[in-house]
Amino acid sequence: MPRPSPAPSKPVLSTQVSASRYFFLGLTGTSRAGVIPAYGGFEQCDPDYLVQREGVPFGALELVASGEGAVRLNGTEHALRAGSLFCYDATTRLEIRTDPVRPMAKYFLCLTGARTRTRLRAAGLRSGGLLQLAMFTEMQRVWDDLIREGSHHRPTAGRLCAALTEVLLLKLEELAGLSVSPGRAAEESFLRCKGAIEAQAATLATLTDIARATGTGPTRLNRLFRRYQGLSPYQFLLHRKMALAAEALMNPNTLVKEAAAQVGFADPYHFSRCFKQVHRVAPKDFQRSLKHV
Repeated sequence: MPRPSPAPSKPVLSTQVSASRYFFLGLTGTSRAGVIPAYGGFEQCDPDYLVQREGVPFGALELVASGEGAVRLNGTEHALRAGSLFCYDATTRLEIRTDPVRPMAKYFLCLTGARTRTRLRAAGLRSGGLLQLAMFTEMQRVWDDLIREGSHHRPTAGRLCAALTEVLLLKLEELAGLSVSPGRAAEESFLRCKGAIEAQAATLATLTDIARATGTGPTRLNRLFRRYQGLSPYQFLLHRKMALAAEALMNPNTLVKEAAAQVGFADPYHFSRCFKQVHRVAPKDFQRSLKHV
């Protein structure tokens, strides 16, 4: 990252937002080694949201979680939608605007440190670059953890956020490899739907729920999952629920009915049948076997 001018005493944040969550850590010390999370957060854009900046004193990532808009990076304009992730730094002329009918909700993270530019390139991003991630909800979960830990103001907040930033960048490397090229709309739709199911598995129950959560009709969902996963979307959801349940049952104090409730089963007997169908072992026997590991 080119050495920027001294960081401002406080970050420049847009006031054109209707809801936000922020954290603030080190706002100075950009010459330090490594990659240092300075500040970041989540914003729900107002319909008139417009940001125009140049020569920002940090490296930054932004991820669109929902809605639509556009970003201009060094004169090149890109459409933004859910899963769009872009990067900018002191060398970038930047303009971000939202669609007033479908305002964006987005995450951002501002980084300092001598290795920031190198690390972002290793993760697959260059200044002024944009990726379209199909399974972006996996990054959302890490970003939410980062905001939560950064806002605690505890002595360990800086180290925890630095570790979570590295997790975020590693996750970006993984998901960038799963991104699809233009013209492969079916594969991109499948990955987007799969990511949505994985992120919301505990609360989804039926194919209708899945269709609503993914914005994709049941017939198309079945076609996509049969083609790319070899399972129906409901079967994929059930496997994801049972994976979460097995994780819960690894705690010896968790009751089977509690694990069932955590993944949306009101009837523990139905849950037990589904668990055995997926894992080939009853939940009580699974939990009992862990005592001998």
